[in-house]
Amino acid sequence: MLEQATRLILIRHGETAWNRATRIQGHTDIPLSALGQAQAQRLAEALADEPLAAIYSSDLSRARETAEALARVQGLPIRFDAALRERAFGRFEGLSWEEIAQAYPEDAARWRRREPDFEVGGGESLNTFSVRCLTAAQRAAAAHAGQSIALVAHGGVLDCLHRAATRVALDAPRSWQLGNATINRLLATAEGFTLIGWNDDRHLAGLSADDVAA
Repeated sequence: MLEQATRLILIRHGETAWNRATRIQGHTDIPLSALGQAQAQRLAEALADEPLAAIYSSDLSRARETAEALARVQGLPIRFDAALRERAFGRFEGLSWEEIAQAYPEDAARWRRREPDFEVGGGESLNTFSVRCLTAAQRAAAAHAGQSIALVAHGGVLDCLHRAATRVALDAPRSWQLGNATINRLLATAEGFTLIGWNDDRHLAGLSADDVAA
């Protein structure tokens, strides 16, 4: 029933140095950059009046630091869940797209084709990853029926949730944005997810790397 829907606020972590350098992070634990910290603070301020019942987060530093800014404003503890981690990219982690294309051209082509069963870099397949993060989101939503919760995670996690909410296949090209520290909204019921709003970045207006210390 609609009245038992859980309102999900999905948040990709703030920017990291590897985001800026276009290096693949995966499970590699990279902290927020100075810009990412400023983005997390802006995000927290934008959601200060949101009636959140809980904050869930990936346990990786970039997500944890983003969630901590929100938790301070909300006065809530953070519930860490490793199932909200980014996809595991194996030997690709730490490399740029260009480096991967040069060192592993066949694997890079399969990755770009978004083959659902391809264990990219020796890590996770899209199918395995999607089941992992959707199950985590469904579990959190079921624990807070009729309430609002925040999930602080990663671009890949948000991508899977957007696809689930819009019924877009895992191997279809992506046409939506996955901005750092943006606000994204879904409804979750026993029947699945519904998209409400996506990539709201108004709270980040005017903020750039030039505005914060290196």
